[in-house]
Amino acid sequence: MRKIVLSVILITLLVLTVCTNFMITSTPAPLEPSQFDTGDTAWMIVATALVFIMTPGLGFFYGGMVGKKNVISTMLQSYMAMIIVTVLWVVVGFSLSFGSSIGGIIGDPTEFFMFKGVKSTTAWGTIPFMLYALFQAKFAIITPALITGAFAERIRFWAYMSFMVLFILFIYTPLCHMTWHEDGIFFKMGVLDFAGGTVVHMSAGWAALAGAIFLGKRKGQKPNPARITYVLLGTGLLWFGWFGFNAGSALAANGLAVQALATTTVAAAGAGMAWVFFDKILGHKVSAMGACIGAVVGLVAITPAAGFVSVPNALFIGVFSSIVSNIMVGKFHKRDKIDDALDVFACHGVGGMTGMLLTGVFASKEINPAVTDQGLIFGETTLFLTQLTAMVIVSVFAFTASYFLFFIVNKITPLRVTEDKEHLGLDLSQHGEYL
Repeated sequence: MRKIVLSVILITLLVLTVCTNFMITSTPAPLEPSQFDTGDTAWMIVATALVFIMTPGLGFFYGGMVGKKNVISTMLQSYMAMIIVTVLWVVVGFSLSFGSSIGGIIGDPTEFFMFKGVKSTTAWGTIPFMLYALFQAKFAIITPALITGAFAERIRFWAYMSFMVLFILFIYTPLCHMTWHEDGIFFKMGVLDFAGGTVVHMSAGWAALAGAIFLGKRKGQKPNPARITYVLLGTGLLWFGWFGFNAGSALAANGLAVQALATTTVAAAGAGMAWVFFDKILGHKVSAMGACIGAVVGLVAITPAAGFVSVPNALFIGVFSSIVSNIMVGKFHKRDKIDDALDVFACHGVGGMTGMLLTGVFASKEINPAVTDQGLIFGETTLFLTQLTAMVIVSVFAFTASYFLFFIVNKITPLRVTEDKEHLGLDLSQHGEYL
């Protein structure tokens, strides 16, 4: 049955790529060079590549944390997100996210179907429209990859692939449209999310929690991390790529991009420092894992605020979010009821929510004129209440919708591997490979 379904998908894709040629209108004359800013275009090409490298970085980050029998399978899940989501984005994902608004919730799926009308010769601001679409694709790629850490070492490969597709279509694209499309509900509410704290990290965090609950705990003892050096490498790649993630969201080579670069740097450093210091206060040793996780939490938390807050505010966001996430990780480990294998919810979900709320505290018109209602620290409450309202809505939607999708996928094909395959390890049982 699976072979038939896969054959149908491949044949349909081949037919679509041929038929789409007949839908392409005559190519317009290229724009005059002055209509594209070459500096902005060059920077956004680099930023797009930087965001892309975050997903392999995430693969190393997660792969080093799991047991030796599951390193390849865990890393492959991130690489498959790069493959599958790219195709899905071209076919319909971009159109659902940025097509003409349908009720402020979702885009018209036909407007940019198969990248129809998405050209390198038409403009989106000062950069080519196609470049903007490809930049946004990299955000869509990493979001379902983030979720995989919660159910690591026990999910069937094909079940994960099915969930990933459904997640992009029914959770990611609506949130993306509502937050970043000018006619989206959250955008019109005045919600601020500079680079994806809501769209990426909160959605992934809540989906991760739903997956961990639905799949249940791993069997036997939790394994020791296989390669802490992989975690260090992955952290470096994530931090490096995050400069494109946040600074690139300025969509231009300008002062706002530099501001986002600075706040990203400081928040990550502050969070990494706070994590190891807080661990030491609690009586733990200073660990490489702790430093890496802390830095990533800071990167997560500054994401929604990066282009709206000052450097000192970014330092506070990094330190505060790190302490909050550290406490949450400790609580999850002590209760031992929910097996979020790599603490995705405590780091990405909680980090994303903390950053979103603190955006409502520190957002400043002096940093970004697009801020119409300033944060609580300036004596205004509107933005904070808007951020809080959106946070609650996104949390409820992402968790319930994800849990429902896990339920649907499980009805089609079992989500969890059998106990003997889990004991053997997913590298061998799912892929026939091993370290």
